[in-house]
Amino acid sequence: MTADFPINECPINQSVHGLKKECLSYGEVLAQSVSVIAPTTVPAAVLSFAYGAAGMGTWLSFLLAMIGLLFVGINVNQFARRSASPGSLYSYIVKGLGPTAGILCALGLVLAYLFTGMSTLCGFAIFGQTLLGHLGIHTHTLTLFVVGVGTAWYVASKDIQLSAKLMLLLEAVSIALILTLGIIIWAHKGFAIDVSQLTLKGATPGGITMGIVLAVFGFSGFESATTLGDEAQQPLKTIPKAVKQSTIWAGLFFIVMTYIEVLGFSGASADLAQTEAPLDFLAHQAGVDFLGFLISIGALLSFFVCTLGCINPAARVLFLLARHGLFHQSLGTTHAANLTPDTAIGLVSLLTFLVPAAVHLFGVSTFASQGYFGTICTLGFLLVYVLVSIAAPVYLYRLRKLRPLDVLFSLLAVGFMLLPILGTIGIPGSTMFPVPEAPVSTFPYLFLLYLAVGCGWFFYQRVRSPRMASRMQQAVEEIHVRYSDVN
Repeated sequence: MTADFPINECPINQSVHGLKKECLSYGEVLAQSVSVIAPTTVPAAVLSFAYGAAGMGTWLSFLLAMIGLLFVGINVNQFARRSASPGSLYSYIVKGLGPTAGILCALGLVLAYLFTGMSTLCGFAIFGQTLLGHLGIHTHTLTLFVVGVGTAWYVASKDIQLSAKLMLLLEAVSIALILTLGIIIWAHKGFAIDVSQLTLKGATPGGITMGIVLAVFGFSGFESATTLGDEAQQPLKTIPKAVKQSTIWAGLFFIVMTYIEVLGFSGASADLAQTEAPLDFLAHQAGVDFLGFLISIGALLSFFVCTLGCINPAARVLFLLARHGLFHQSLGTTHAANLTPDTAIGLVSLLTFLVPAAVHLFGVSTFASQGYFGTICTLGFLLVYVLVSIAAPVYLYRLRKLRPLDVLFSLLAVGFMLLPILGTIGIPGSTMFPVPEAPVSTFPYLFLLYLAVGCGWFFYQRVRSPRMASRMQQAVEEIHVRYSDVN
């Protein structure tokens, strides 16, 4: 099949994997990582939880989280500067630690992106019902699930450029609206310097540490640009840059908005830690209620963008796993005209709808589901970040390019990730890292069961096809060889 494109659009050239080749600009690649981070959702909904733990030290928690994840990003970029593929960190870890560790990473990635998409789909439904309610329109949660996933599926299947441009536009509008409100709130406070925050008044090391745990969740997905290895222009430059800059820009946005929101609530009748929609409250305080309404629309769009942003990378990881023989070959095919992994996108979209719908039908509230799915997705991200930070120095050692500084970055990244790991699973008897209450306390065990089933399936396939692991390594090696001349 052939298609005509405007002069300013890239031609449809297939990559070695059958995807559209080198068609995404740096801004569009950056949009992928930013969309999964979904920075708008932190000041609009998540910040209250972080403040409840860290108090006046919340901005410091976000700063330290940004620094810690930059260490992880440095390890990611050891691979991203040298090769690129749709397999993202999965192919990196196969190269560094072998097929079994690579499968663990792939399982973690797929779960992380799937459950992030489910969590933000719940957020989309919550904000959608609230906004439609203001207009006198009442709709069922499942209807909004269908609208959110259906639209995301269509865009993701149609064209990766359409996905990237839509994500970039909608997230940019949401961020601009929140920054505008932030300036108005600060101006309403006379551009005051909040000494209480700068001196960490009342903050404790334990509280700031728990704040870091919550802040790390806000950055999850910063590495998702690595799934665009075939489709990014100059991938060895644009992808590492997107990984690093998405973390920095999101971190600065979080720190600025944290400072402003905490300042805005000083002397107010409400407590930031107890306020579900802090920006709406602050917009009312500043006399710009209409802007609060617009920001709610922006948050709705941001939740949708994140769902779309999660479908794209999850599908591409499944796509490469299928091409490596782990799943049915149909998942490793691309659409003849659109050059998107349409079958994998369809499966990911279906799962993104079915799980929240089933949980909803069992009587769990959409708000509770949003939190549960967010906690589960974090387990996948934490596993992946630890694995890639361990794999990086091993990979560099094999290339004979390992430096003491690389080992230090690996140790700092792994050590830092222990904080959110402990915060997620808890330590019996600890006051700093208490064991979560049920059902959250069961999630780590369910996650381990999921990994066991996934690895069991991998070992079963290896028995059926003894050469599968060697073919997997060979396929990953061929990706690196293609870029060897560039390096």
